[in-house]
Amino acid sequence: MTHTDTSGGVSRDAAALIGRVLLAALFIIAGVNKLTDPAGTIGYIGSVGLPLPEVAYAGTVAVEVLGGLALLIGFKTRWAGLALGLFCVATAVLFHNDFSQQSEMTAFLKNLAIGGGMFQVFAFGPGKYSRDKG
Repeated sequence: MTHTDTSGGVSRDAAALIGRVLLAALFIIAGVNKLTDPAGTIGYIGSVGLPLPEVAYAGTVAVEVLGGLALLIGFKTRWAGLALGLFCVATAVLFHNDFSQQSEMTAFLKNLAIGGGMFQVFAFGPGKYSRDKG
């Protein structure tokens, strides 16, 4: 089977592009939103007891925006996928661990699911519609 095999009229490469765009949008928008309220984000990071919340904030914005953009255009896609996948798992564990609240359990599971999708990107690459070319 090649990368251009189709299933239901959509090639795997087109599906990979659509998946990358949808995943990238989440990270880019989240990172840009954090840029609009640094104090609030830094306060939230500090509220869970992480040390150096300002440094964590800068790292978070960088991972989300730069990783999201790399994912979007398919540049160093596997590494972006790995970084974003690890970020999602860490976020789930550090910020969404109050399972007595249904919303936190949902956020935890969503972060794990998105992380799983990012590990798929790491494992299988971006497809041919990318800077990496597969």
